[in-house]
Amino acid sequence: QVYRTGSGAGIRLDGGNGCAGFDISPYYDSLLVKTVSWDRTFKKAINKMLRSIREFRIRGVKTNVGFLINVLENPLFQEGKCSTKFIDEHPELFNIKESKNRATKLLQFIGNVIVNENKCAQKPVFTTPHKPIIRTDIPDIEGSRQQLEKLGKKAYIDKIRNEKKLLLTDTSMRDAHQSLVATRLRTYDFLQAAPATEAYMKDLFSLEMWGGATYDVAYRFLNESPWIRLQKLRKEIPDILFQMLFRASNGVGYTNYPDNVITKFIKEAAEQGIDVIRIFDSLNWVENMKLSIDAGLETGKIVEATMCYTGDILDPSKSKYNLEYYIKMAQELEALGTDIICIKDMAGLLKPQAAYTLIKALKDNVKAPIHLHTHDTSGNGVATCLMASKAGVDIVDTALQSMAGLTSQPSLNAVVEALRFDERDTNIDLFGYEQIGDYYYDLREVYKKFESGLTTSFAQIYQYEMPGGQYSNLKAQADSLGLKDEFDSVKENYKKANKILGDIIKVTPSSKVVGDLAIFMTKNKLDEENIIEEGKKLSFPDSVVDYCKGMIGQPVGGIPQDLQEVVLKGEAPITERPGKLMPLADFEADKKYLDEKFSMDSNIRNILSYELYPKVYEDYLRHLQEYNDISKLESHVFFYGLDKDEECDVEIEEGKSLSIRLIGVGEVKENGYRTVIFRMNGSLREVEIKDNNYSGLIRQVELADMDDPLQIGAAIPGKVVKTLVKKGDVVEENQPLIVIEAMKMETNIVAKVAGKISSIEVKEGDMVTDKQLLMTMEAVEVEAEA
Repeated sequence: QVYRTGSGAGIRLDGGNGCAGFDISPYYDSLLVKTVSWDRTFKKAINKMLRSIREFRIRGVKTNVGFLINVLENPLFQEGKCSTKFIDEHPELFNIKESKNRATKLLQFIGNVIVNENKCAQKPVFTTPHKPIIRTDIPDIEGSRQQLEKLGKKAYIDKIRNEKKLLLTDTSMRDAHQSLVATRLRTYDFLQAAPATEAYMKDLFSLEMWGGATYDVAYRFLNESPWIRLQKLRKEIPDILFQMLFRASNGVGYTNYPDNVITKFIKEAAEQGIDVIRIFDSLNWVENMKLSIDAGLETGKIVEATMCYTGDILDPSKSKYNLEYYIKMAQELEALGTDIICIKDMAGLLKPQAAYTLIKALKDNVKAPIHLHTHDTSGNGVATCLMASKAGVDIVDTALQSMAGLTSQPSLNAVVEALRFDERDTNIDLFGYEQIGDYYYDLREVYKKFESGLTTSFAQIYQYEMPGGQYSNLKAQADSLGLKDEFDSVKENYKKANKILGDIIKVTPSSKVVGDLAIFMTKNKLDEENIIEEGKKLSFPDSVVDYCKGMIGQPVGGIPQDLQEVVLKGEAPITERPGKLMPLADFEADKKYLDEKFSMDSNIRNILSYELYPKVYEDYLRHLQEYNDISKLESHVFFYGLDKDEECDVEIEEGKSLSIRLIGVGEVKENGYRTVIFRMNGSLREVEIKDNNYSGLIRQVELADMDDPLQIGAAIPGKVVKTLVKKGDVVEENQPLIVIEAMKMETNIVAKVAGKISSIEVKEGDMVTDKQLLMTMEAVEVEAEA
């Protein structure tokens, strides 16, 4: 792929077969180039050789560069005391540090986006978002985090309780983009706004910037670590409280997890910079929240135990979730020791007058400060915040105006101005907030393809009761399943599915149960009348099975028995807290597995991510191996690639940048690949990208997962000269399986573990490529000889 030599004074290069694009054959002398150095002393000649070797850039084939560097740096070699047994006696020469190959991998990633993600189409025209300008005359005030550290938690909570002004939380870095653009905003973009956020927004109570769906989406779709996001933003914004959303026994996932995963996650999040831990249960089951609340209190951070709001407390026909229900739950949460009580109105169902009634009743019955979270889907969000303020609410969630409204939170700017000169005036100067809002306004153009499509207020949400954060995600889910033109039916079935499930609280993961059932009903043409009968012969979505099994928790009034029976098909449900029945996670075993499979030294954050999302996290680690860290790419390049002659700069480490320009994309070849040509730092670079849209008659070569001991792959390209086993044979660890000849040398490919040969993918005489799948095995234990 790349061939660049290291020349200069005192260096002679005798060229062999080296050039970019050269096809390597197994039948030749493998020397690419002979490098000779000369100087007046042996030591100086070595130094010149080291410099030359290190300047070589050879990508796409394995080389002996790392080995040669180890030889040249060896003290015995430098003293000239080598014998013919030098290599045999110094196995450390083969401890070769692998090249990161960052530039080529980055070009591979951009090339793949151009060819496959963007299908070689020209991307939309974007205005480059301008970073907010920070004024030099900003008054230096104490941020909320500084106040907490100075006063201590108890005194700080008392200060909130006695504060006359309304305190605000900004959700732009978490729930706002989760609700508007399917949680897709990248750390790169938040970091551009971070210095201005620190400068201008110190008079906020907190920034909600972590947890919820931002955790798995970072790994799943953005190929970045949520932990690194937390660490980097904490460094840039040291003086404002960071707030996270935590789903009690569901953690930041969609199922229940072992107790030690939950407690360790909360502890680690606190250590990495989270100050406010908002804890809720998707079914308002307090029993499921106790473990998380206790773990949060042990960290010394602020704990916000949360009540999820649904229904309408002013509607006498909706008696299940009435005012008494919420007062009783608030009192239970206060008795558990929570610092703040949060009302989480995830679907924007809390109407203004209902907000006044609820907040006033809570202020009369509990002492803890009250924090309100709502959405603006109906258009009533700002009015709800103002009525809550009038009733005495202590804190409300809002979003910067360019990230507010619709399925997001009410506008921070609108609430601030509405309370100007009121007794609860926030005293916020909006100049800096508007600067940051303008940045996000420009930025949203980059993320336009993830918008929900909702362009006006939607008062029908009172009928559907769908959480704001779910609307855009459910639409994307329906589109991907071929229901793009039936989303209206999906919404109607969402309402019906909620009724079938027993009128439940709807927030992740319970809202996913309702959404999955709604899509299932749409695809299978089911309704309330036929779902029980037709469901007997259907397999329900996993989330619905988990709900009926009791794995999500226990809803108010229980799970409808007829639905439970048809979904579980004879399997017995549970009624206890699921985490109580689960074995504790084995962190040491997880570490061993990750370290061995991915050649890493895993920390507790890696282990927790693996426990929460094993497949998603392993896919992320494979992406890192294939492309390295791509988090510093500008977002329009990350999502759309480059247009012809467009250029971008990427800082791969401090002080080291790559300037990348797209020269062109070649036609698809017979093998299904396209050549993508770049100019990188002035030099032409070509990468071969498989076109996933090409449907030509190509024999695709299946590659082995070299980390899977049950998949046998070719260590080198070559010719299969002998197969030593047959299908069904039971083999021992290190037993030779197949012989490959390449470059005048035969190589035995051996079994990595004991097992049974389940398939042989090649035959004698076949030419194979590097890492091509040769055989597969099944794990069996080989009996030891007596």
